Amino acid sequence: MNDLEGVALSVSVAAGVGAVGVIALFALARRRVALAATLAPLVVVGSVAAGVYASARAMFLSDTDSTTVLLLLLATVPVALAVGLVLTARIRTVTTQAAAEKAAAERDREVEVRRREMVAWVSHDLRTPLAAVRALAEALEDGVGPVEEHVPRILAENRRMAAMVDDLLALSRLQSPTATLRREPVAVADLASDAIAAAQPLADSGGVTLAWNVTDPVVTSLDAQQVGRALENLLVNAIRHTGPGGTVHVAVTCEEGGGAAPTVVIAVEDECGGIPEADLGRVFEAGWRSSGARTPERGDSPGSGAGLGLSIVRGVAEAHGGTASVANVPRGCRFDLRLPA
Repeated sequence: MNDLEGVALSVSVAAGVGAVGVIALFALARRRVALAATLAPLVVVGSVAAGVYASARAMFLSDTDSTTVLLLLLATVPVALAVGLVLTARIRTVTTQAAAEKAAAERDREVEVRRREMVAWVSHDLRTPLAAVRALAEALEDGVGPVEEHVPRILAENRRMAAMVDDLLALSRLQSPTATLRREPVAVADLASDAIAAAQPLADSGGVTLAWNVTDPVVTSLDAQQVGRALENLLVNAIRHTGPGGTVHVAVTCEEGGGAAPTVVIAVEDECGGIPEADLGRVFEAGWRSSGARTPERGDSPGSGAGLGLSIVRGVAEAHGGTASVANVPRGCRFDLRLPA
């Protein structure tokens, strides 16, 4: 065999082995990309080794010399594997970073969309009481209508606007990265009892019964003012969406985590008729409006605001390292505020 034929044989063998290796890598990459990236350098080494060994045999080298050449080529396998592992690690890092950046961009987009929606909803809600105050003030200026009728209405609209601003400020503080909690040991049952007492007049005016089971003596470290506000928001929300003659149940329990830290659960169950399943995941969004049971109502009742009450509940829960959730029950829905005990 002449030199030209030996070169042609070497090239053919190298190309054949390389083609088979590439096909195998493509098939493997469909199932396990990382493993395919690790083995990719071995295909190159195997292709070169096959070509060189074929060339050595074509030049009629002795078995000893051919074996020496083959062993030298095989010595490059660990290097190829090391290169493959480095490539795989780099691919995984780049993939993880890309996924994280994509997720962050998606979160930022959702936050921006929700912020725009909230600004639009709050602006709309503020426009109504502002227009009412202006109309009543102009009527007073023109001497139209009795003062004793217009002044209380102006004050009522002012309280509505103040409630909206308070909610916005509370939510802004909770979402601030520099927000801090004033933690202190608090008896959760006492905190719940105070919130129930504050909500009792609203329940009485709506013909709603408040029933509670808050005797569990749970004491934990939390911001009493923030948690109290969250509980009041849940109670007002439940009372306003429970019809006359209905009942709102409140319970405080402590759940053992089976080795994990125990959790304080403040549950508020109403008789609103339930929330559409498609809406359950959005009820804690700031300013969200629904056509179902959770649509904010107009009026001067405590808690009338910009639809931020449940968002504040979730913000308080997350600030304490807990969660806020909602689920439908037979006659309405149940809101759970879970806080580390």
